[in-house]
Amino acid sequence: MVQNSTPGNIRFRYTFKFENGNSKTFEIVLDNTTLELVPEKDIPKPEWAKLSFSPCEHCPLEAHTEYCPVAVNLSHIVSEFKDSVSHEKTLVTVETPERTYFKETTLQKGLSSIIGIYMVTSNCPVMDKLRPMVRFHLPFATPTETMFRTVSTYLTGQFIAMREGKKPDWELHKLVEMYKAVSAVNKGMSRRISNASLKDANVNAVIILHSFGDAVPYFIENGLAELKYLFEVYTKNEI
Repeated sequence: MVQNSTPGNIRFRYTFKFENGNSKTFEIVLDNTTLELVPEKDIPKPEWAKLSFSPCEHCPLEAHTEYCPVAVNLSHIVSEFKDSVSHEKTLVTVETPERTYFKETTLQKGLSSIIGIYMVTSNCPVMDKLRPMVRFHLPFATPTETMFRTVSTYLTGQFIAMREGKKPDWELHKLVEMYKAVSAVNKGMSRRISNASLKDANVNAVIILHSFGDAVPYFIENGLAELKYLFEVYTKNEI
């Protein structure tokens, strides 16, 4: 289990162990208050990370912004796995300040989990809206778990906004719009990463995130039917 040895920081440590005995470890440091990624020093800025290289549809960053912040922060992960295949078996260990997770899985699923952190903490105006979820990061989440966390986080935010005097979005309309924008970022990032990878592990990791994000509007428009059975205690009885 990692410790928050630096005041004001949250740390996640991902370790990938492979069947050939090799291992790779990555430590992610976030500001405790803003949940913004604390970048490593002298992080490389490859050509494919330039904003103009393959901008996402409707990118809100100013045209004079030279680099895509998400691409820059992902560059070292992409470089490490550019020659890796999606279905390579790996034991992934995720150490957080509160607990440690283990899972034998495919590389694409392990990468999807860590890439998701980078994408919402790198100061992309679209992805930043998902940042509250990273404080309670759940590695290897299933689609149902992701849906529950997504809606619960959003509604918590709406409750706080209401208490601050703002009009809440209890019908989740803006959440649907938010995930449509997220989908555009996932597509754009897939294009970027494909240009920096010789094999498919990196790209498919983002595609997994994209598939989860694309499902959100469907689940909401379907009335969250997949979660309804969990809440019969509320719907059948007075609260």
